[in-house]
Amino acid sequence: MLVFLLLVSGCTPSPDTKTEVIQNTEEEAKKTVIIPSLQLDETYYRTILPYEESASRGFVVSNMATKYDVKEVETGLLRISQNVYSPDKYLFQEGQYLDITTLRDWLDRSNKSKGGLNPSDEGLTGEEKAKKAPVYITHIVEQNYLIKEENTVKLAGISIGLALNSIYYYQKEAYGATFEEQLTQAQIEENGKKIAEEVVNRMRQIDGLQDVPIVVGLFKQNSRNAVVPGTYFTYSTAPAGKNVSDWKPIDEEYVLFPTANSEENYRDLDTIFRNFKQDVETYFSNYTGVIGTGYFKDKQLQKWTITIPIQFYGTSEVIGFTQHLAGLVKDHFNTSMNVEVQVNSLNGAEALLIKKPGEEEPFVHIYTQ
Repeated sequence: MLVFLLLVSGCTPSPDTKTEVIQNTEEEAKKTVIIPSLQLDETYYRTILPYEESASRGFVVSNMATKYDVKEVETGLLRISQNVYSPDKYLFQEGQYLDITTLRDWLDRSNKSKGGLNPSDEGLTGEEKAKKAPVYITHIVEQNYLIKEENTVKLAGISIGLALNSIYYYQKEAYGATFEEQLTQAQIEENGKKIAEEVVNRMRQIDGLQDVPIVVGLFKQNSRNAVVPGTYFTYSTAPAGKNVSDWKPIDEEYVLFPTANSEENYRDLDTIFRNFKQDVETYFSNYTGVIGTGYFKDKQLQKWTITIPIQFYGTSEVIGFTQHLAGLVKDHFNTSMNVEVQVNSLNGAEALLIKKPGEEEPFVHIYTQ
């Protein structure tokens, strides 16, 4: 098990800070790290410094369907991990055990790589692959969780996110048109759980991972043309030395506003958003649109992220528009709602408004540089 020597420090160095020097007797297994003393929020993990990048850093971009899934497959796994590894006790580190070579081997088809987790396509045509042997898993995300014990920190748990296809894209002939094969939820879940068991079994064979808990989440990717991410739909925890067994459902969803989907499934919220959008439109005629993404958990709205792209650049215009937005946010969204409004132009971010639950007035920031 990888063990680190610990040097505790605040976020801002102080000349009065005392540093405890510990003799390093196992240099190949220990090194000095820093733990920030400040935790920004109870939902954020503290991260040890110097920051160590994942052994598979950057590999996720080439494997996920959209940029939205790239972000959510990691942030969603962080939310799942909080159910098992409390941010008050555990420290976060990017995955250090699964490197690109290992992942490339595991994500391949079984007839093309020794460790391939996807079904063999030997002798099958493009359409036959879609029907009989679609690619189920496209990426594996690893996160490490550490605990502090006196003057050391050590690995105490791992979380693994398995990104699964919801649609299999294929071609009937080389360089031909691309077709879609929709995978059923039953297909995704059944194969995802089988893959999860095999992944945990393989990780148990890695030195240092035999006796640590491993959390596994199954992530259902969205389609390639989607503008909202997919979500995790179930997770399980493999206790020390064991495999996954008891799966717990996750009811999460991202909904785009305003759409026919939002109107049909969340009519009251859709009405609120459309009224807000209409009032925004009356201020300037040269705006390009108002788009909202609602994050729902157990069918309850947790956060609304609203993006407003603008085409004007004058500082006074931005200030006036932002002031108007602050009033609209207060008028349209009740105090129980968590709302974030981002105003952007071709120059980048122009303004940010945040209204936390329980607050009537939004926090407003106008970017001046």
